[in-house]
Amino acid sequence: MAAAALGTTVALAAPAGFAQAAPNDTEPVAARAAGAARSTTTTTPAAAPAAWAAGTRAYLVITAPGGTSAVSGAVTSNGGSVFAAYDAIGVIVAHSTSTSFASAMRTVSGVQQVGATRTSDVPADAYSPALPANPSQSATTLTESNRWDMTQIKADQAWAVTTGSATVKVGVLDTGVDDQHQDIAPNFNAADSASCAYGKADTRAGAWRDVGTHGTHVAGTIAAAKNGKGVIGVAPGVKISSVRIAEPTSSLFFAENTVCGFMWAGDHGFKVTNNSYYTDPWQFNCPDNVDQAAIIEGVRRAQAYAEGKGSLQVAAAGNSNYDLANKTTDSESPNDSTPVTRTITNACIDIPTELPGVVTVASQASGGAKASYSNFGNGVIDVAAPGGDGSTQVYSTLPGGKYGNMSGTSMASPHVAGVAALIASANPTFTPAQIRDQLGVQATDRACPSDTRCKGTTTKNGFFGEGAVDALKAVGGSTPPPGAYFENLTDVTIADNATVESPITVSGVTGNAPATLKVGVDIKHTYIGDLKVDLVAPDGTVYTVHNRTGSGTDNIAQTFTVNASAEVANGVWKLRVNDNASQDTGRIDAWNLTF
Repeated sequence: MAAAALGTTVALAAPAGFAQAAPNDTEPVAARAAGAARSTTTTTPAAAPAAWAAGTRAYLVITAPGGTSAVSGAVTSNGGSVFAAYDAIGVIVAHSTSTSFASAMRTVSGVQQVGATRTSDVPADAYSPALPANPSQSATTLTESNRWDMTQIKADQAWAVTTGSATVKVGVLDTGVDDQHQDIAPNFNAADSASCAYGKADTRAGAWRDVGTHGTHVAGTIAAAKNGKGVIGVAPGVKISSVRIAEPTSSLFFAENTVCGFMWAGDHGFKVTNNSYYTDPWQFNCPDNVDQAAIIEGVRRAQAYAEGKGSLQVAAAGNSNYDLANKTTDSESPNDSTPVTRTITNACIDIPTELPGVVTVASQASGGAKASYSNFGNGVIDVAAPGGDGSTQVYSTLPGGKYGNMSGTSMASPHVAGVAALIASANPTFTPAQIRDQLGVQATDRACPSDTRCKGTTTKNGFFGEGAVDALKAVGGSTPPPGAYFENLTDVTIADNATVESPITVSGVTGNAPATLKVGVDIKHTYIGDLKVDLVAPDGTVYTVHNRTGSGTDNIAQTFTVNASAEVANGVWKLRVNDNASQDTGRIDAWNLTF
């Protein structure tokens, strides 16, 4: 990918492995200073070969945590070498030219799983990696202005409260970052940056630099400096570290690279990482395949390790317009050799975005709608953020002091990582789980559009998850956090000329309901002008929220605000729907109350 000229649009045919920047692409989502100490969980045994040989493949050998030393000898005796070891999670990155290596290692005592991480050879560069280029820098005359994506998530309003804390480290696990860029250099943390290409940390100065343009664009969206030049990131006061996990030339992100990246994040105190890629070469990894099962387990353990050390992972959902909650086929894998079409199920997962604990981000267009390319899935998507669509893209930093546009869930994810960094800045004691929960709490509900693929409720659905992230709420802006939440998901049929009710029992709320009681309504009906919709309080008081407006419009998917301050909160509340005409029918799909 060539860097764009100053201020121009980047039209990328992105390499496989990205949660692609190009929305029409079918792919989903996705060094310390010289002499500094390596991660304590990584070792480089003397047994590792000094020279590359044709046919070298990479494997994850999984043992119990703390058990890697006991099986390292078996790696050698079965025709392999230990390239790197992560003893804290029981993962060895092994290389071998033997086609029987994996099957032989699976019989070794103490080995739990073994899996090939690629269907192509490990590049010769793995044994003597070349440093990425350090591009010459162009000065800019561009001055900062409010961009559509920052306005959409209210980042520009949040900056009046805080721009983030310099004690918060955000890791960009990507193609690398141009640390010399005028908008990134003020916030760049070289001491905690490295390359994890090939699965072993390379701490040489500059190893973290960009082998494409993708990572630099992502970094600018998260934390471009508020310095009057170019652009401003979501959290311009936090620190950025680059962990390059893309390999040069191919720009692929193999499992051992991701394992290394997450281990580095945990050991170096990253509060948040952004992951705008999927783990190559499999678009989806299936647990009934012995190789892919080892990939899932190895990356899962590394993510859990990072989270246990205080790091929250944010990841792009992918750009295939694919329902991640209803998987049927994968026609893109393996992408490092010859893809084949295979039948899959929901047991197969896109990693890291579908791993437990990872925040999965869908993409929105400039108007807030689901971006046309964005993957989706009820129960899979956590939140949504601006990623651009069509002619309106996300403008950010590019290597060499340049700027340009990209779009994709790759661009949506760093917006969420930036908001997570703001939450961490405002709440320094928050755990990853608390930051993850707060991302959902502060998000603005977005109902499903008239699109049958979108399943769920106004407050949580397959297109937007818990809603669109809101940076202002994240830093304690003027909108108060919601209170106790109650929901009824049982369908109630609405027949012609009939009145039906759906109850919710509220308990554990002190005193009266608020003056801003939120009533989330999800009614499927083909002519809402037929309907009168009331909220009935426990004492029988009726509050009308919809009264036969909308004519032939389909469906009511809306959150209403009711002044119910005269009502005792605890008790049975009812949503009453009255159909006043013939022909069109429907159902109460779900409804909720937020006190």
